[in-house]
Amino acid sequence: MAKSTSELHVAIVKIFKDVMDVEDIEITNETTADDVEEWDSLSHVRLIVAVEKKYAIKFSDAEIESLRKFGDLVTAVARKTNA
Repeated sequence: MAKSTSELHVAIVKIFKDVMDVEDIEITNETTADDVEEWDSLSHVRLIVAVEKKYAIKFSDAEIESLRKFGDLVTAVARKTNA
């Protein structure tokens, strides 16, 4: 079932907060790992795995490497789920 990009954003923010174990943080499409102390390489992998599992999708290594901002992840999920 396709969702709007804004619905995906909200759902992926929830996944992000769960994976990073943070609550009091505002996540925008422009948020990067430099903006979130907990967002390191290991948590990035955990985030990708959680998103792939939730949406039953798979990212290639090149796609994962291209995800620089939170919005890039939302866009990639939207593309793969035809949202």
